[in-house]
Amino acid sequence: MLAIVKRRLTRRLAALAAAAVALSAALVAVTVAPASAATVDTSAYYVFVNRNSGKAMDLWNWSIADGGEIRQFSRLDGNNQQFQFVDVGNGYYQLRNRHSGKVVTVPNSNDGVQVTQVTASSDTKQHWTLKDSADGDVRFINRHSKKALEVWQWSTADGGIVSQYADLDGTNQRWQLIRLGGTTPPTNPPQTGLVGWATQNGGTSGGGNAGTTTVTTASALTSALGSSSAAVIRVSGTINCSGMLRVRSNKTILGNAGATIVGCGFTINGDRNVIIRNLTFRNWDDDAINVEQSATNIWIDHNTFSNGYDGAVDIKRGSDFVTVSWNRVFSHDKTMLLGHSDDNASQDVGRLRVTYHHNWFDGSNQRNPRVRFGNPVHVYNNYYGNVRGYGVASTMNAGVLVEGNYFENTPDPYHLGEASSGPGSLVARNNHFVNSGGGQTGGSVAGIPYPYTLDTASNVKSIVTGGAGAGRISV
Repeated sequence: MLAIVKRRLTRRLAALAAAAVALSAALVAVTVAPASAATVDTSAYYVFVNRNSGKAMDLWNWSIADGGEIRQFSRLDGNNQQFQFVDVGNGYYQLRNRHSGKVVTVPNSNDGVQVTQVTASSDTKQHWTLKDSADGDVRFINRHSKKALEVWQWSTADGGIVSQYADLDGTNQRWQLIRLGGTTPPTNPPQTGLVGWATQNGGTSGGGNAGTTTVTTASALTSALGSSSAAVIRVSGTINCSGMLRVRSNKTILGNAGATIVGCGFTINGDRNVIIRNLTFRNWDDDAINVEQSATNIWIDHNTFSNGYDGAVDIKRGSDFVTVSWNRVFSHDKTMLLGHSDDNASQDVGRLRVTYHHNWFDGSNQRNPRVRFGNPVHVYNNYYGNVRGYGVASTMNAGVLVEGNYFENTPDPYHLGEASSGPGSLVARNNHFVNSGGGQTGGSVAGIPYPYTLDTASNVKSIVTGGAGAGRISV
């Protein structure tokens, strides 16, 4: 209650201050021409940065659903932070998000109500006009409610709610329009081809040209994954399940738009030639993806992982020839384990060869990855943002090449040894550091046998945040 009283008092003081300024101007007979209405390029994409917080308007958790929340987050210029103005006439626009294709709306006219996204229609709750403010900023005024778009309670935190309130022209209601360009944005498109260890040992083709099966239930998914036949399996909608679903050889598993696996995970146990792409996993009760018992030729690409129990992607027990690329992990602790125990050398030495590239370790705490025995393991062009535990650990005589990565707000980017596991070797080169530690290196690493293109490390943040995770590619 005290916070609400303070908020209302702050707004009243802001309104009184504005009135006082207007009265003073009148008394001294100063005439100020009204500012011209803001003009926008309807062919361009924009990022909207709040003047008070410095954060960008953001489609929270990359939702593509009606009702997806609009919040604020550190500016990354990802597609979920890009909006296009759609002219609906009479000086009003829809604000269409690039990632979801949905438009910004308010549910009613109440002060403080949270702003969301919805499928575009003629509803005036989706219509916004622009009012000019100081320093070239604008305010978004809703056609239905006549309220201004703002960051609720003047929050400066990531995840702060974007809401509406009576137009007081406070700095939390002012937005910078940052134009990113025309219909072709100035961002590097995400790579879609297979690179790395999964190209070796005959390559990885999954289900190839086999017939396609679309599944919408846990029972149908379990049956399709467990079939002994080659198949392309499309997952549609949200599937709730528990435990680990076994994936047999020669499978391509693709998520349709918004496809989500909740509560369970996939295990590839001794099988080979499996592709898993464009799925969102959350709240799994064991691992999200487990690769074990000499499974080979696995490609795990463009998936999103959050809030699970154990590993997001764990690879162990003699598995080999694996590529883990363009995935995003957030709100999670133990991310990617490579090699499950210190006493499994007889099965693991000479195997556990994995490539990790263009993954977004978004505040994931540890094991990004944690490596035992594998050599060479290639960790390149990944973005580590706000990783508070550690990034990469090389242990138990592993050999890890850490190359061309972007470490930001990550005090311990990489080191040798971990807990009771003895050190491995780690070679680091061409990495980029922002407010991060320098890392620990030592020893030598075997050569990389496959071709790859290394992005400039200083560009990796924008490249990866613009392309990693589910919903960023068409499959």
